[in-house]
Amino acid sequence: MKFGLARVSTDKQDTAMQIDALTKYGVDEIVEEKVTGTGTRKKRPVLDELLGRLRTGDTFVVYNLRRLGRRAVPLMMLLEEFQEKGIEFVSLTENIDTTTPMGKAVAGILCIFAQMDRDIIVSNVRAGLDAARARGRVGGRPPLKKAKVELAMKMYFSKEYSIREIMEASGIGRSAIFEYAKVYKKEYAPDEGCQQ
Repeated sequence: MKFGLARVSTDKQDTAMQIDALTKYGVDEIVEEKVTGTGTRKKRPVLDELLGRLRTGDTFVVYNLRRLGRRAVPLMMLLEEFQEKGIEFVSLTENIDTTTPMGKAVAGILCIFAQMDRDIIVSNVRAGLDAARARGRVGGRPPLKKAKVELAMKMYFSKEYSIREIMEASGIGRSAIFEYAKVYKKEYAPDEGCQQ
């Protein structure tokens, strides 16, 4: 049986192009997955479930290798696992078919290029952040405006508002409110703040 995977990395992306290509190839069953999480630690329950269903003689088809990941070692391990279990692997974009010696060689090379592509992206991001820092810009969340912090602290130490009310009025998160309270305690009140 031929199983196809249509997989994207965000909710905003569409799998239609992949599904069209997989259908044209003649896949019997297509599963879709929108990956959750960030970076290289993304959750992939649909892919993991599909991989668990594959049996000897099945064919696993993807639009391209990136649908499985960008790290060379996990990709190579997956391809080796397919080989050991007698599962055929096809990547449509790269025209890989691991039932042939040439297909196996090309798969190994492309896994290396996938890893290199990821490393280049990471390197470019780091270089961009370094360049921004050199110009005095810092990434991450912008600092909170002092007026919002002061509003939150006045409400907190008045003991008249719940933490939820303070969060809604100031736009500051729960943990940040408690952190600021430690800093502003002497300025606003020598005793304990409101309880929640």
